[in-house]
Amino acid sequence: MKKVLFVSSEVYPLIKTGGLADVCGSLPPALLELGTDVRLIMPNYQAIKTTEEIYFKSTVQVNRMDVNILETRLPGTQIVVWLVDYPMFFDFPGNPYVDEKGDPWLNSAERFALLCRVAVEVSMNRGYLDWEPDIVHCNDWQTGLVPALLSLETHRPATVFTIHNMAYQGLFPKETCGLLNIPRELWHLDGLEFNGFFSFIKGGLAYADRITTVSPTYAEEIQTAEFGYGFEGLLSHRKEDLIGIINGIDVEHWNPKADIHIAAPYDALSLAKKQLSKSALQAKVALPVDNKVPVFTLISRLVEQKGIDLILDCLPEMLTLPLQFILLGSGDKVFEQKLNDFAKQNPEKMAVTLGYDEVMAHQMEAGADVFLMPSRFEPCGLNQLYSQRYGTVPIVRKTGGLADTVCDALPETFTNKTATGFVFDDATAGALMEVIKRSVLVYGFSELWSQLQLNGMQKDYSWLRSAKEYQALYEQL
Repeated sequence: MKKVLFVSSEVYPLIKTGGLADVCGSLPPALLELGTDVRLIMPNYQAIKTTEEIYFKSTVQVNRMDVNILETRLPGTQIVVWLVDYPMFFDFPGNPYVDEKGDPWLNSAERFALLCRVAVEVSMNRGYLDWEPDIVHCNDWQTGLVPALLSLETHRPATVFTIHNMAYQGLFPKETCGLLNIPRELWHLDGLEFNGFFSFIKGGLAYADRITTVSPTYAEEIQTAEFGYGFEGLLSHRKEDLIGIINGIDVEHWNPKADIHIAAPYDALSLAKKQLSKSALQAKVALPVDNKVPVFTLISRLVEQKGIDLILDCLPEMLTLPLQFILLGSGDKVFEQKLNDFAKQNPEKMAVTLGYDEVMAHQMEAGADVFLMPSRFEPCGLNQLYSQRYGTVPIVRKTGGLADTVCDALPETFTNKTATGFVFDDATAGALMEVIKRSVLVYGFSELWSQLQLNGMQKDYSWLRSAKEYQALYEQL
C-alpha cells in the first residue's frame, strides 16, 4: 500500500476559496477507496470549520520556531488531516490569502514557507507522527518549496507537484530568500530564482519528480508563451515528467437523479422529466414558460478570462434568435452593468442574477438546454462536466480541459455517438456567434439533440476515474 502525504493551502470542507480546495477534498477520499494510505497537511487557519475533534499531536522546531502539529479528520471520511498550528501566522480572521478586509497577507511568503518546512519534517519522519510517506503530493505555488527542500535530503520520498493554474506563481523579492533562511544551494538560475525574483512555484517545477496538471491539453498549453507565464521553457524541458489528468466532479452532489434542489429528479432513462426543471427555471426568473425555445445559461465569474466580453459582443444578434438566456455570476462591475442593461431591454428573453447561489446553480444546470463556456483559458473547468451529467449541452472554446471533455457535434461524431457538445476555436465574438447559431439549428432536430444529451450523461467524470490515473503515476515512482 502506497503512503501519500497531500500538501495544500486549502481543503474543502475545512476551508475553500476555489477549485483547489475541491480537488484536495475529493481526490484523497477517492485514493483511499482504491487502497492508498493518504494523509493531508495544511495550515491551522482561524477560519477552519469542522465538526470533527481536533487534538494536539506533536511539536516540531523549524527555523528556531516551535510549531505544533494538530490532528483531525476530513469530515465524513477516515482521512487524517494534520494542521500546522502557529498562531502568530495563522490565528487571524480572513482566508488563506487575504485578511478580513480583502487585502493580501503581507507575510504570505513566511506563512507558506512554514507549511512547506513542516511538510518536509513530516515527510522525513521527523514530525514525531510515526508515519513516513512514499510520495509527497504538492498542490500549487503555496507548496512549491517542498520538492526543493526535499531535494537536499538523502533517502527522501518521491515528489509530485500539481499545477492547478499557472497564473498564480508566488513571486517575491529576492531578499525573501534570506528572510526565509532558504539554503543557498537552492538560489540559482535553475533553482528558485526567476527573473531576479524568488519563486515558490519554480520549486515545484524544477525539483519535483513528476509534474501534473488538470487536463492533457492544458499540459500542452503551458509549454507555450501564451499560457506558460515565463515558465514555458522549463516546462518544455521537463515535458517527459509532465502529465495532464482531468479533475473529477462530486458525482453525489451533482446528480440529477438525486438532486434535492431541482423540480423533479431525472436520469438518462427519464430524460423527459428534465422539462419540468426547465419550466420551473423559466418561471423562477420571470421568463415566458416556453418548451419550444432553447434556454441558454451561463454560471461564471464575470471576467475576461471567462469570455464574458465575447458574450456581450454577441448579445445584440443572439437575442434576435428564438432562445432565452439566463446568467448567474458576479465580477467586473462594467460587465455586470452592461448585462443588467441588456436584460432590462429584453425582459422576455434574458434574465440576470448577480452573485452566486448554489441552489440556483443546480436549478440552472437541470433546467437549461445549453450551457455557455467561451473561456479564453480553462485549466480544467467543472461546469461543462456538470452540464453533461445533467443532459445540458455545453458550448465551449477549444482550450484546456474544455477541449479534452467536450466532443464537437459533427456528422462523424453523431455517427459514432461521441458528440457531447459544440466547440469553437477562436476567441472572437464571430466564432462564438456561429456556434450558437449551429446549436439552435441542431436543437430543432429532437432526435439529434437527445443523442447529444445522452452521450454526455453516459460519460464517467467521477473522482474514482481520476484517482486511478494518479495511482498509476504513484506506481511509476
